[in-house]
Amino acid sequence: MKKQTAFLLICFVFCSLFSFAQKAKTPAFNPANRPKNLSDSALLELVQKQTFRYFWDFAHPVSGMARERSNTAFEYGGEVVTTGGTGFGVMSIVVAANRGWITRDTAAKHLLKMVKFLWKADAFHGVFPHWLNGETGKVIRFSRKDDGGDLVEHSFLLQGLLCARQYFNADNNTERELRNRINWIWSETEWNWYTKGGEEVLYWHWSPNNDWAMNFPLRGYNEALITYVLAASAERYPVPTAVYHRGWAQSNFFKNGKTFYGHVLPLGFDYGGPLFFSHYSFLGLSPKGLKDQYADYWQQNTNHTLINRAYVLENPKKYKGYGPNSWGLSASDSYVGYAAHSPSEDLGVITPTAALSSFPYTPEYSMQALKYFYNELGDKIWSEYGFVDAFSEEKNWYAKSHLAIDQGPIIVMIENYRTGLLWDLFMSAPEVQGGLKKLGFQSPYLK
Repeated sequence: MKKQTAFLLICFVFCSLFSFAQKAKTPAFNPANRPKNLSDSALLELVQKQTFRYFWDFAHPVSGMARERSNTAFEYGGEVVTTGGTGFGVMSIVVAANRGWITRDTAAKHLLKMVKFLWKADAFHGVFPHWLNGETGKVIRFSRKDDGGDLVEHSFLLQGLLCARQYFNADNNTERELRNRINWIWSETEWNWYTKGGEEVLYWHWSPNNDWAMNFPLRGYNEALITYVLAASAERYPVPTAVYHRGWAQSNFFKNGKTFYGHVLPLGFDYGGPLFFSHYSFLGLSPKGLKDQYADYWQQNTNHTLINRAYVLENPKKYKGYGPNSWGLSASDSYVGYAAHSPSEDLGVITPTAALSSFPYTPEYSMQALKYFYNELGDKIWSEYGFVDAFSEEKNWYAKSHLAIDQGPIIVMIENYRTGLLWDLFMSAPEVQGGLKKLGFQSPYLK
């Protein structure tokens, strides 16, 4: 017995040493070894593919969902997965399958695992919370009273899932079940519940513990346009058009119409706010030719981007590093914590997703920034998951973190610039077409 125990102990020690040796053979990622002298198309492909690793290699092993961030911060641990970031990740997986980085069947099976997990996870009148525990599916509160449904994050998730449903259209068991389960999640969303008893506006949060205590009516203009489009598109629990016109479109900061740096801004805050306003809702919702009585959304998003860049070029605070090669202000980590960077909240921090997710709007300027980020700053900001979240040359600060909501739009919007894939998929959904018509939108996609 003693000999057997000793033998097992020796085996355990040997296996441990062998495992350690194997890990030791795997060199740490070295950004200095990144490929050089790439063509524009090869660079775009590399950035998309490298960034995709965040949603594939770093996906939660149980749920398959996207982790909130790559670093453990704010004491919420390694189990936190994010609903909206997962929606962006779903779209990234569609890109990966379409480009052959992973096989179609592998992608479909991964997404099926994810939606099976979601079907059992906590939801509140059909709406998922901002954060879930990626192992158990239980809600993790985002703030003291935000422990229920998060309608905006849920909308970002559904935007991705509807794209996946439209893409995975094969007649086999895996893809058929994937479509069916996505349809169940989509149809069970009680959009009308989130009007707080029939008010003519949607509310961001509801919790069984705190009811409507968050009290956040969703009024424009910001990143939540997709929420109103989906709420109007629903077949089981839709909201009436008055919720859009009298809720979303009524606020002191909805209409703008002023000119900044020679560009008219139809909607939103002066100078446009952080650039994610022109990304998150438009990963699937195509702004090309999209108009309603309030705005031309291609003009809105393009001019927002041009204003943001022009402000950086003017550089009124004289920050080091700002210029035509390094621009883009959006919400991200910073040297003082998370901040919604914009011309009105300028800390000298550049967020790579801002310029890179703007490729459809400003391809020449975005490519200029991409080449600088990769070629000149790559030793400091290029990593195993693509570009780090943010940096400040003024403060000599370079983030080590990545956030799902910043990585995802880089892949998706570069793909929309290259092929229009996600726009074509989302806009092909018959429910979305019906919702847009109901709200009075025009689009070349509408039949």
